[in-house]
Amino acid sequence: MGTPEFAVPSLEILLKNKYPVLAVVTAPDKPRGRGQQLSHSPVKDAALRRGLEVLQPSSPRDQAFASHLQQLQPDLMVVVAFRILPREVFTIARRGAFNLHASLLPKYRGAAPINWAIIKGETETGVTTFFLQEKVDTGHLLLQARIPIREEDDAGTIHDRLSEVGAEVVLHTVRLIEQGKAVSTPQDERLASAAPKIFKDDCKIRWDSPARDIHNLIRGLSPHPAAYTLHNGRILKVFKTAVSTTKSDKKPGILLVSPSSLRVATGDCLLEILEVQQEGKRRMGVEEFLRGYRIATGDHFT
Repeated sequence: MGTPEFAVPSLEILLKNKYPVLAVVTAPDKPRGRGQQLSHSPVKDAALRRGLEVLQPSSPRDQAFASHLQQLQPDLMVVVAFRILPREVFTIARRGAFNLHASLLPKYRGAAPINWAIIKGETETGVTTFFLQEKVDTGHLLLQARIPIREEDDAGTIHDRLSEVGAEVVLHTVRLIEQGKAVSTPQDERLASAAPKIFKDDCKIRWDSPARDIHNLIRGLSPHPAAYTLHNGRILKVFKTAVSTTKSDKKPGILLVSPSSLRVATGDCLLEILEVQQEGKRRMGVEEFLRGYRIATGDHFT
């Protein structure tokens, strides 16, 4: 069970290792683009390429969906980036259901664990498999794998690495369950933290914050949904920055502009802008941006 690109390597590694996938469950097709043509999820595309049965319930609580799963008589359910499942669904499989989550649980429970780990300045993250329980992301832990968050990483690079690492952990988890060797451990609630869904207000840059915090926010939201600021009332998305050691004596948000650089005063140091996107334009490096956009020292971001 899964929908986005993050889940595809987990499906493919199970097939590569000859596990019989009875069906793939994914989100319903959605209209996308200017023509609003119906588009498949990445997981559905992968399943169709392999000739697998695809189920797309409008709701996981649909009784016909549960009945169909019961008829399949699965040994195990593997869930990667799918919707919240009711107990009557995740208890159907003989050996239970487990989920792959993109954090080191119990830290960063919720819909956006990759984003929040970077926003909060973590230097390490990872993936966790755990048996499903009714309360989201609280089930007993099975396996974890860790990776460093490097200075040059953003949400996109961490997403891609965790997707591949996660697939290996999914395979290892399935093997342990198959062999009857899986050991599950309760989560330590004292270590729990939240990673809720990202909303537009979360993406607005507050220039009176410390430069490092702003830098981490931008990394944690790049490439999607992207942090943004306003210049003369127009939205400007910011994708990449560098923290300067130069202390700022300007009001937060004030700009220092040269032909090849754009720096912004923050709550402490200057922050150098490296990649941006103005409304209706593509993402670009700051030098190209400055050649075509009217902006000057003393202007301000809000």
